[in-house]
Amino acid sequence: MSVRRLAEASLQPASFAFNRANAAAAKQWINKYPKGREQSAIIPLLMLAQEQEGWVTKAAIETISDMLGMPYIRGLEVATFYTQYQLNPVGTRAHIQVCGTTPCMLRGSEALMDLCRSKIHHDQFHTNDKGTLSWEEVECLGACVNAPMVMIFKDTFEDLTPERLAEIIDLYDAGKGASVTPGPQNGRITSEPITGLTTLKSEKAILKTTRDRDAKAAAKAAREAAPAAIVAAPAAPAQVSAGPVAPSKASKPKTDAPETSPALETPSPAKVAPETEKAASVRAPRHSAANANKAAPEVEKVLKQRSGPIVKAEPAAAFKAPEAKGTQLGAAGKTAAAKTTNAKPTSAKPTNAKTGKPSLEDKNRPAGIARPALVDDLKLISGVGPKVEGILHSLGIFTYAQVASWKKAEREWVDGYLSFHGRIEREDWVKQAKALAKGGVAEYIRVFGKKPV
Repeated sequence: MSVRRLAEASLQPASFAFNRANAAAAKQWINKYPKGREQSAIIPLLMLAQEQEGWVTKAAIETISDMLGMPYIRGLEVATFYTQYQLNPVGTRAHIQVCGTTPCMLRGSEALMDLCRSKIHHDQFHTNDKGTLSWEEVECLGACVNAPMVMIFKDTFEDLTPERLAEIIDLYDAGKGASVTPGPQNGRITSEPITGLTTLKSEKAILKTTRDRDAKAAAKAAREAAPAAIVAAPAAPAQVSAGPVAPSKASKPKTDAPETSPALETPSPAKVAPETEKAASVRAPRHSAANANKAAPEVEKVLKQRSGPIVKAEPAAAFKAPEAKGTQLGAAGKTAAAKTTNAKPTSAKPTNAKTGKPSLEDKNRPAGIARPALVDDLKLISGVGPKVEGILHSLGIFTYAQVASWKKAEREWVDGYLSFHGRIEREDWVKQAKALAKGGVAEYIRVFGKKPV
């Protein structure tokens, strides 16, 4: 997840206040939570502020935090965590969110994003020249059957083509966005097949009222037809009652298990004495240790006795001294311990006794240079923020070429000095720096397929 920061101070308004309608709505949201839990309303209140201002400002976060009696840092944590909040100004008439997840991508969302780049701005979260439109790529918007799709404010526009999205963008830019009907843009209704409904064409299967009405009509027709049927039909011979029919056991397997024993009638309409039931039941076979110690013939195909020493499992919580793990006890163990004691100590890398970081005098420290007139923006390397960039500058690291030339030992020294625990290798600073040194952002996009963050 990318780092989300508030907009620059020059873009932030001096204050924020809810209008009359949103102030009443905010009070309703707060009243939904029990006493002492009012801070849970932070999410809907931030959404109200965004709907009012178009984006979430620093003043709005602080005002809402004061309303809920919570520290500013807690409000900032929520606002910067959820991507539904826009932390920078967006288009005043439309902010277009293009879904780029797999179903939409397979159906042409990349063409929609290319259209946004050409009609609005090449980069996401940037407005057009008039400040009326902006766009961004988002994750799944939940209408995969109607891919590709975009969301503008709270409305979704589905089954899009680049031509249709261009028309929608022009209408919003002209202030006529309310005239665009949300939903599928190719004529289909909701998520039915493009060829029309193929199932559930009748309400009989889903509405109880229609089923009851049909049942009453069928019963009435049967009653009206009954007299004619009695006159036409010959008299049937009287049948002799055969008595109750015994339950069938045709489907019961023949086993020795009590559940399938013919002696047991379950459930039985008559009470049976326990002694009688016990006498009729199939007894379980008597336990035999000899038989239990033999392998089943269908498994082993032979009858053979299990052999081998009986090893008692050690309790899971048994304590074992660290020095005894994986070592021999007795004379052999003493010899091995003596060899370990007489072994020469391994040389450790020089470290700062106070901070525990690698020493600045270490030979593996990357060579620094004097600050040049043009300093590269090291923050374009993923993993380098303003603080880390300042530390690198203090070490004499100012250019992409310096980072690209680091050897393994130098990377390990910097990683230890920054306390990154292998982060430089995982994020491949050297490869990023080589791309930036070769051709800047354009080369970075060509190599990694995305802009540096």
